[in-house]
Amino acid sequence: MRIDILTIFPEMFDSVLSSSILGRAREKGLLDVVCTDIRPFSESKHKNTDDYPFGGGAGMVMLAQPIADALKAVSGDGARKIYLGPRGKTLTTAYARELAKEEHLVLLCGHYEGVDQRVLDSCVDEEVSIGDYILTGGELAAMVLTDCVARFIPGVLGSEESPEEESFSDGLLEYPQYTRPRVWRDMEVPQELLSGNHARIAWWRRAQSLLATLAYRPDLLEKAELNKNDLRFLRGVEACFCED
Repeated sequence: MRIDILTIFPEMFDSVLSSSILGRAREKGLLDVVCTDIRPFSESKHKNTDDYPFGGGAGMVMLAQPIADALKAVSGDGARKIYLGPRGKTLTTAYARELAKEEHLVLLCGHYEGVDQRVLDSCVDEEVSIGDYILTGGELAAMVLTDCVARFIPGVLGSEESPEEESFSDGLLEYPQYTRPRVWRDMEVPQELLSGNHARIAWWRRAQSLLATLAYRPDLLEKAELNKNDLRFLRGVEACFCED
């Protein structure tokens, strides 16, 4: 997959894209990420990329011209062009999985008070938000989206099962994880994980995922993929609380 990122601060991406899983994925040729500075595309004398908003107000708005030309320069046929903004569709595991099937993504990072609406209407396919809060720019959001999508590219994580066993893969939070030593500060690893019984371990992990979701994000249960055993387990938990 190729991901082009358009930004006025390309240096922000150097460490993120060269480290850890993303760095290894790029080295292996599984992921090609290119950051392009929007400033050189500006036709203004001083290469500025923003101006005062019509109608007044605080802050500056990014100009349409340099963004449109930058998008044209990096977008090949079939590229999916995305603007990282607060009005967009919320990034989820399912959405990231969908984006990971694309061959080419182009991510536009906004800044200041936003981007001239005309370039969004004419040159961008969709808008994506990573949550209901405001950032100083779209760069951090682009990093989050790139990292999230990359995990679903075959070979990036090394284990094909990894993305399927993490939080939100089936709508639930992930079960607790443990490693050596077996006892730490008088706290022991749950016996189920030491049993060697794969069915018992799977049952324990599923139950713990349900309990974690019920405790921390009960709203997720409304859309989660629950089977009859899950529903029976949750009813039992609720019954215990009612008795207390």
